[in-house]
Amino acid sequence: MARRAAARKTAKRAGKKSTTRRTPPRKAATARRSTTKRAPARRPAAGRTAAKDKTLHDLFLDTLKDIYYAENKILKALPKMAKAAHSEDLRAAFEKHWEQTEGQVDRLEQVFALLGQAPKGKTCDAIEGILDEGKEIMDEYKGCEALDAGLLAAAQAVEHYEISRYGTLKAWAEKLGMDEAAELLDETLQEEHQTDRDLTVLAEGEVNSEAMAA
Repeated sequence: MARRAAARKTAKRAGKKSTTRRTPPRKAATARRSTTKRAPARRPAAGRTAAKDKTLHDLFLDTLKDIYYAENKILKALPKMAKAAHSEDLRAAFEKHWEQTEGQVDRLEQVFALLGQAPKGKTCDAIEGILDEGKEIMDEYKGCEALDAGLLAAAQAVEHYEISRYGTLKAWAEKLGMDEAAELLDETLQEEHQTDRDLTVLAEGEVNSEAMAA
């Protein structure tokens, strides 16, 4: 009897199934959609015009500010160049152009008035660079016979810049139907051409020769 009881217990244990179930691994949760919203397109700041909306009129005004800044810088530089020059004729040419530049600034202010704008300059890196080169020549060639040749070359670089700017502004003014502005700009343009010719005569007739003779 004892053997039978033991056998039954063994059979019962062997047949008994575990009721403990393993929890199957959970499937990876689907990636959540990004809730980050795209930043809205920036609008141009108040008072500024979007690039795609800018016109030839805007370009004309920007360039007018550029040359207005340049002319005021030239007004400050010419007396220093005149003082540094050895040649009396070159000094006189610088002084004459200083007087002309005052009139040119006045004409630019008239153009601003025609546009209903207050005269305002816009930093011009080009003229800053040209004038810096002229200052370097004055510093490095001080007391040398070649100084005048260097000063004259620097002055003509300024003239060529001005001729380029005034020629462009005149053409744009005509295209925009601003006849009075075009006339004012042309008056200055003709002065710049004449100054450049006068400086060339000085260079070829006196200044360059004296630099070579030194």
